[in-house]
Amino acid sequence: MKPKGVILFLYKTFWCYFLKRRMKITMNDKSVVEDVKQTIIFNAPIQKVWDKVATAEGLQQWFMPNDFQPQVGYEFHLQSPFGPSPCKVLEIDAPNYLSFSWDTDGWVVSFTLKEMGNRTEFTLIHSGWKEAETLLEKANEKSSVVRDRMSYGWISLVNEKLRKIVEN
Repeated sequence: MKPKGVILFLYKTFWCYFLKRRMKITMNDKSVVEDVKQTIIFNAPIQKVWDKVATAEGLQQWFMPNDFQPQVGYEFHLQSPFGPSPCKVLEIDAPNYLSFSWDTDGWVVSFTLKEMGNRTEFTLIHSGWKEAETLLEKANEKSSVVRDRMSYGWISLVNEKLRKIVEN
């Protein structure tokens, strides 16, 4: 085979593999909505970050007004643009982990903090999404649309608002 033929063969092989894989994913997983996941490193000690993500006052500064209490099983509300959203604290391991259910659609939000000297690695996961085409009543939008919007919202909230309050 000549060099040009090898390149053409590899090109065709790659694209066939890519398209076949893409079609398989699309056909088999068209209803899957991936979790929102963000990891960021803050130039702040873990306790300072924890105080902003695991207290009512801290959450209000960068997220939403709320009546949160850091107690497993505690039921609280986030004051979202669509009205009060019922939540429940699911797990706490201060100052490393917090998870809570959010609203009535089965969402779970978790914050994982890892100490890195005087810095903190912060990971947010927003999970519990319904199938892509499922209509979410409060937003009157498909789950996949709401997920994408919320993903962008989390980017702004975490990378800008939360960063600003923990690094100042």
